Amino acid sequence: MKDLFEKIYKDKGPLGKWASQAEGYFVFPKLEGPISNRMKFQGKDVITWSINDYLGLANHPEVRKVDAQAAADYGSAYPMGARMMSGHTDLHEQLQNELASFVSKEAAYLLNFGYQGMVSTIDALVSKDDIIVYDVDAHACIIDGVRLHMGKRFTYKHNDVESLEKNLERATKMAEQTGGGILVISEGVFGMRGEQGRLKEIVTLKKKFNFRLFVDDAHGFGTLGATGAGAGEEQGVQDDIDVYFATFAKSLASTGAFIAGDKEIIDYLKYNLRSQMFAKSLQMQLVVGALKRLEMLKTMPELKAKLWENVNALQSGLKERGFDIGTTQSCVTPVYLKGSIPEAMALVRDLRENHGIFCSIVVYPVIPKGLILLRLIPTSSHTLQDVEETLAAFEAIRERLENGTYKRLSASVMAAMGES
Repeated sequence: MKDLFEKIYKDKGPLGKWASQAEGYFVFPKLEGPISNRMKFQGKDVITWSINDYLGLANHPEVRKVDAQAAADYGSAYPMGARMMSGHTDLHEQLQNELASFVSKEAAYLLNFGYQGMVSTIDALVSKDDIIVYDVDAHACIIDGVRLHMGKRFTYKHNDVESLEKNLERATKMAEQTGGGILVISEGVFGMRGEQGRLKEIVTLKKKFNFRLFVDDAHGFGTLGATGAGAGEEQGVQDDIDVYFATFAKSLASTGAFIAGDKEIIDYLKYNLRSQMFAKSLQMQLVVGALKRLEMLKTMPELKAKLWENVNALQSGLKERGFDIGTTQSCVTPVYLKGSIPEAMALVRDLRENHGIFCSIVVYPVIPKGLILLRLIPTSSHTLQDVEETLAAFEAIRERLENGTYKRLSASVMAAMGES
C-alpha cells in the first residue's frame, strides 16, 4: 500500500511545478490600494486589467457608503443560521424579487457563492436517470457540478450547434431507455475566450428535442442586453432559458449569486439545494449592498455605456495593430501570443515592471501548449488614456517576443528547472 501523499511529493502538477518561480508574482499576486483602473503591485503603480469590476461599482462612493452603513446596522454575522431555519429576512426576499423582475423571470433564489451554487444547482436538477449535455469549454464550476451527476453526460464541441445536435440525439435515445430527461448547459459568456454562448441556436433545437436549458451568465449579467439583463436579453431568448444563473462577483462587485426561472422550479430548488439548505444565510450587509448595486445597474445606464466605450476602444485598437483577440463578443478581451511558459513569465514581468500594465496570464494546461493568453477585463473605471498606454505596451512586448528577447531571458529559468 502506498502513502496517500506519495503522489503529492513526486508530482506537483503542471502549474504547481512552477510555484517557486511563479508564486507571489505570476500567481497569487497581491494588488494593493482602492479597487480601480490603477492600483499598486509590489509598490509600483499599474493599470489593472484583471479586476472583474465591470461597472466600476467596487469603490463607487455610493456603494461604499451603503456597505459601511449596512455593516454598522447589522454587523457581519446577521442573520445567523441557514435560510430554512433562522436566516431568512424581508430584505433577502426583496432582493430575490427585484432580481427576478430584472431578468424577466417569475422567481429567483439567492446563493451564497457562485461556484458553490452552480455545483449544487446542477446536482439538484438531475437524477441518475437524467442526461446532461454541456459545452466542452464550460467553466470549472459547471464541470464540478457535472462530476456529481451519477447518470450519463456528454460534451459537445465548443459553441458547435451541429455537435450539440448529435449529442442530443445520443442523449434522447439514452433518456428513452432510462426514463429520464435532458439538461443542456451553456454559458452566456465564456469567461476565457469572451465568446457568447450560441443561446439563440440552442433554443431553436427545442423544436426538435425535449430538453431544458441552464445558462451560466456570470459575465453577461450587467454587461449585455439593452438593460444589462444579460446574454439571453442580448440574443432575444431570455424567455427560453429555463434556469438562469448569475453571480454578484462580476458586474455587482460583491459576493453571492442567484438562480431565476419559473416559480415552481425555483421553489423546488429552494428545498433541494444542499449547499444552501446546510449553509449559513448570505449576510445582511451583502444583501443590502446587492440591492444598492442592482438599483445603480437599473438607473445608471451611463455605467454600461462607459464600459462599452472602453471595450470598443481596446478591442478595436488591438485588432488594428494586428493582435489576435479571437472571436470575443463580450467585454472579455483575450490576446493570443505564441510562446513557452518561461517566455510568458519574462513577457509578463516586462509588462508589469517596465510598462506598468497588470493583466492576467493564462498558459498550459488551461490552454494548449505553445500559446500564451493575456486576458484583459475592461471596466467603466478605465480611461481612454489607459487604453492607449496599454496598446503601446503590447506592441513593445510583441516585438521582444518575436525577436527572441524573452526566449533568451527565460533560458536561466529553464536551466533552474532542469529543463531544455
